[in-house]
Amino acid sequence: MFHFMLFTIPNRWTMLLQMVHKSDMSFPPLKNDLIIRAAFGEVVERVPVWIMRQAGRYLPEFREERKKHDFFTICQTPELACEVTLQPIRRFDFDAAIIFSDILVIPQALGMEVLMKPGVGPVFPEPLVHPSDLSKLDTNVDVRTKLNYVYEAITLTRHKLEGKVPLIGFTGAPYTLMGYMIEGGGSKTMSKAKKWLYAEREASHKLLKLLTKVIIAYLIEQVAAGAQLLQVFESSAEYLGPTLFEEYSLPYLEEIAAGVKDGITQRGLGDVPLIVFAKGAYHSISKLSYAGYNVVGLDWTVDPNIARDFVHIAVQGNLDPCALYAPKEDLIAKTTEMVRAFGVRNYIANLGHGIYPDMDPESVRTFVDTVHRVSEEIMKKGDPYSQLYT
Repeated sequence: MFHFMLFTIPNRWTMLLQMVHKSDMSFPPLKNDLIIRAAFGEVVERVPVWIMRQAGRYLPEFREERKKHDFFTICQTPELACEVTLQPIRRFDFDAAIIFSDILVIPQALGMEVLMKPGVGPVFPEPLVHPSDLSKLDTNVDVRTKLNYVYEAITLTRHKLEGKVPLIGFTGAPYTLMGYMIEGGGSKTMSKAKKWLYAEREASHKLLKLLTKVIIAYLIEQVAAGAQLLQVFESSAEYLGPTLFEEYSLPYLEEIAAGVKDGITQRGLGDVPLIVFAKGAYHSISKLSYAGYNVVGLDWTVDPNIARDFVHIAVQGNLDPCALYAPKEDLIAKTTEMVRAFGVRNYIANLGHGIYPDMDPESVRTFVDTVHRVSEEIMKKGDPYSQLYT
């Protein structure tokens, strides 16, 4: 009943937004800081867990909202983005919420049109084809105004969470955004974008530098609005080998970490953990651990034992999303194996990529509850795994 009334009486949301804008930005006290402590390498009572795309199409309540609103309307309407962000928190015992938005709001802010087509995904009607097309981008964009709807959603959600769990903000990384902007959407090869790397080196770096500048400003504003952790998604790193990754991705990821930390320090916004997730960059996880982030996210192809050998900071991941299709007992066994392999220190449990839209929500519950139960058991038994990473 509450869910229905929420969207039939929009004035209540409007009034709350106005109250938030007039407030001194003081938020309810945080009741569960497990994920923040784990990100900083502190001792925790159990392993914190959340999943990428946890607010999304696998939830029937989200699908109901999509019947009434198109994708980017939800992203650009703070009260709708807030409601969708809260949906998985009501259902599951997650240790963090992640604001509902999309990595492609940055190309939109730069002046590019992005459509979300059913059954296809994001589509750019006019992608970047030639370096001269860079002149079409708004290089002086003010993300404080262009993406204000994201910040309003973050602030509103912080209040509506009532301190239950921390709120994660996020962005796409420069190369991943560049790929979409040139390919015109998703791609199995990213060949058009990679062509730029080989044939248009100067233009490629020009675009990546622009995106980096905008991303830094965007993330700082997310923290100012109330985000308590930040994740940078380099989802297309898998298309880059070690050499291309170290030229066209890693330096910009490093610049983002340094720029955000410097920016939030200058504005007195405290110390916010940064997570980097470079899907497919197994060859560079050690270098990523020295890139200025607090946590390295791992996809499902990375062996936990190898990760612990090469990553000296906290890690996040990395169950194969398809494992959630398994029978319940098999899923419990695979999740247990994952937790024991990583150990319970300096660790945030997650999937190795985003959850798929046809997933049974009960499998998510099994995953989350198993992470909590197994990690608590390890702690109580004084298992050596709980002391490996001090």
